[in-house]
Amino acid sequence: MAETKSAQFTVGKLDAGMAMLLTEDYQLIEFPSVLLPKGVALGSVVNIDVGRDRDTERRQRNEFRELQERILDDFGTRSPQTPVIRAGHTTQTWAVIEWEPLEVAAAELWSLHLYRDGQRMMQPMPATLELANSTRAVKTTGLDVDHEYEFRVEMRTSAGTFFSNTIALKTHSLENLTGVRVCFGECDSQEEVDNLKDTLKRIGASWTDSVSLSITHFVTRYKAGPGYEAALRCNIPIVKPDWLMACEANSKLQPAIKFHVDN
Repeated sequence: MAETKSAQFTVGKLDAGMAMLLTEDYQLIEFPSVLLPKGVALGSVVNIDVGRDRDTERRQRNEFRELQERILDDFGTRSPQTPVIRAGHTTQTWAVIEWEPLEVAAAELWSLHLYRDGQRMMQPMPATLELANSTRAVKTTGLDVDHEYEFRVEMRTSAGTFFSNTIALKTHSLENLTGVRVCFGECDSQEEVDNLKDTLKRIGASWTDSVSLSITHFVTRYKAGPGYEAALRCNIPIVKPDWLMACEANSKLQPAIKFHVDN
């Protein structure tokens, strides 16, 4: 409820935007002239009611308190979480490093960096939080065959720098074909594809139906189709089916260059 008090004033002076008002006991106050009634001039007598609205005060205090609580909840009680990573698909010369969805709370993600054996790598990483949480993986290449490595991820945010857990992985030897994962393109027949899948089972390898980050080779006889185009964009070796048969015959990974579709 508003508490109101009235007072009477005589306009003593009108200036640019301000009026000088004189009380009955000759107290002088300044008052915005825009709030005076129209037609007021020097010598006019005006009555001004001044009130205190306690209900509005309480409402505004409550709104301000709720705003403080929201700010505290958004910025004061939550902070970015340490990234959690794990080893994904691993081969003789590359490995996929995967991570759980990144949580940065109200902070801004500035950058991600991959470390190998304590050294920061010049590895392209997702540039935004949305991209990082949609891909959730990166392929690191150029690794030595049958070699042990340690990896971790650095996450830089506006709220500070956070390092993930450290993971250890070992690349495969040439005789270990379990890391081979292929995607099939256009072959001569479905029977040929089925025979190639049997070959993969015998050597402990695997296949998928689409080109992805974990594919090691794209097997096809013809340079055509969406899978072929995707393999080209991802720089995945494109080989003939003979490559798989050579791997099984020699019981070890064979160089892809000898079996390129162009050859």
